[in-house]
Amino acid sequence: MKIIVSGGGTGGHIYPAVTIIRTLQKKIDDLEILYVGTSSGLEADIVPKEGFPFKTVDLQGFKRSLSPVNILRLFKALRGVVKAASIVRSYKPDVVIGTGGYVCGPVLMAASLMGIPTLIQEQNVVPGITNKILSHFVSRIATGAIEANKFFPQDKVTFTGNPIRMEVVNTERMPGYEAFDLDPAKKTVLVSGGSRGARSINRAMVGVLKHFAGSSKVQILHATGKAEYKDIIRRIAEAGIDLTQCANLKVLPYLYNMPQAMAVADLAVFRAGATGLAELTAKGIPAILIPYPYAAENHQEFNARAVEKAGAAQVILNSELNQDILIAVIEKLLADENKLREMAEASHSIGRPEAAETISEIIMELAKKQA
Repeated sequence: MKIIVSGGGTGGHIYPAVTIIRTLQKKIDDLEILYVGTSSGLEADIVPKEGFPFKTVDLQGFKRSLSPVNILRLFKALRGVVKAASIVRSYKPDVVIGTGGYVCGPVLMAASLMGIPTLIQEQNVVPGITNKILSHFVSRIATGAIEANKFFPQDKVTFTGNPIRMEVVNTERMPGYEAFDLDPAKKTVLVSGGSRGARSINRAMVGVLKHFAGSSKVQILHATGKAEYKDIIRRIAEAGIDLTQCANLKVLPYLYNMPQAMAVADLAVFRAGATGLAELTAKGIPAILIPYPYAAENHQEFNARAVEKAGAAQVILNSELNQDILIAVIEKLLADENKLREMAEASHSIGRPEAAETISEIIMELAKKQA
């Protein structure tokens, strides 16, 4: 069985694709994979390290305003479409899967027009324009949020949840405490603005860290993002916080072992990317969500509001964020055990840890119809 998987730009598109591939590999002995991405996205680094054959189609999204740059990008896009069609035609896949990013458009469109079964994995509550267009051509659509179903042809769409790494679900608490030298007797707040960090969250966290420094009840595990780390460490020092003397504060540039971090979290402070939310809800972690305000179609706020509506999170808009508001919300939630437990139960109820299994079954069904 031969499959093309396309997804690129951010980890939120790439890691779900990797999870789907790994799930299929467990089910299909003769599986052959080709990953199609761009040379400039994170996939160019991540996918080869995962050991998958990798080809590139280079194109960029268009600026929303009138710009001469769009003319250049149009020519690049046309070349990308031709190359995508060539890759699909020569590889002859049984199924083509797209998990998001500009690169998916020409790859899935080419496959659809050639009569090859295709599947979109849409992660967000509000899909982007590319997937809305593709939905009229592809065979099936798997949504990460039930709210997204209304945007797609109803005879093609299935709510599956977003695929997540099984390590997130299976990792237990004690190994997490040991990995980060944390105290099991304290409430743990996990803070992350995503793989690249979030400046607004990081700067608000300086005051939060100062407030909780030396606390006997609360400990904080804060991933700043590599690009932000030096600046935040400087700001922490300027605020008079000596991290070497505060065992309850752990500030790191990046969490390579996020499954262990999530295993110990009693409360999370996160952006509202679809993959992060899928992992939080699979673990049943209550959250304070601060949506990235410049996400396409404002999809992060829609993602966050859906989780808040379910009772699993409290949303603070980026424009309203400051250290005092964040301290107040953290204090209020950690002080109310019943509220925290209710949020955890609500979070767990909307989690879909089986999403990758469900999506893989749909893909195998498409391949059988093609055979």
